[in-house]
Amino acid sequence: MGLRAPHYREFLAARQPVGWLEVHSENYFGAGGWDLHVLERVRRDYPLGLHGVGLGLGSALGWDAEHLERLALLAERVHPAAVSEHLCWTSVEGMSLNDLLPLPFTAQALRLVAERVARVQERLRRPILVENVSAYLDWAESEMSEGEFLRELVARTGCGVLLDVNNLYVNQANRGADAVAVMAALAPACVGEIHLAGHQAAGGLLIDTHGARVAPPVWSLYAHALERFGQVPTLIEWDTDIPQLAVLLDEAARAQSMMEARRALAA
Repeated sequence: MGLRAPHYREFLAARQPVGWLEVHSENYFGAGGWDLHVLERVRRDYPLGLHGVGLGLGSALGWDAEHLERLALLAERVHPAAVSEHLCWTSVEGMSLNDLLPLPFTAQALRLVAERVARVQERLRRPILVENVSAYLDWAESEMSEGEFLRELVARTGCGVLLDVNNLYVNQANRGADAVAVMAALAPACVGEIHLAGHQAAGGLLIDTHGARVAPPVWSLYAHALERFGQVPTLIEWDTDIPQLAVLLDEAARAQSMMEARRALAA
């Protein structure tokens, strides 16, 4: 599950029944303080993932070399099991737009993102995972599908994919994007992590809020993902209206149960 500040003390007080934790990288860029102290403490007990929301791999006019350097210093400090970023753009001409904005799936965008991923991996000295994002529009300029774009990015850079199953479902419900087709385009070995989260309906759309339990159709898609990609480390994301820790542990236990059931069938 994602480690969030309201649950710090419970993780410091006792070992919790989760296999690993993930944090938003940018929350720990400081040289010290309570957050970084907690992160270094829990890192002793759990494998840790760093999940970035601000690097903006596709920001044509907003690349921030200092951001990458701070991420690299954090990774050197806490030795994460995985580092991930989003397939998106986030800024223009030095101004952050504070959102994960979708890219057009074009050859030009692919060249840009592949170059950025290569720079990140060179600085971090490790492959990263790149996450598919929720999108509320389609670019008329797109020349390939999302699955094809991700597959080609993996082939060019050696990165992996962080498959957000909730994002796949939101995009399918809002825009008719075929979630199963995206999964089918990806080689099973390239998916290194899966995210599950909640969404909310608003104005005829599903909004990727990370503020509710995982919805039944997302659990169904997760079952399909397990069938295609195997026993991939899976995260419960919850970032708004954060509930009691027991609620997140319950969601994580359901994912673990589905994973174990799939393992039993495979055996």
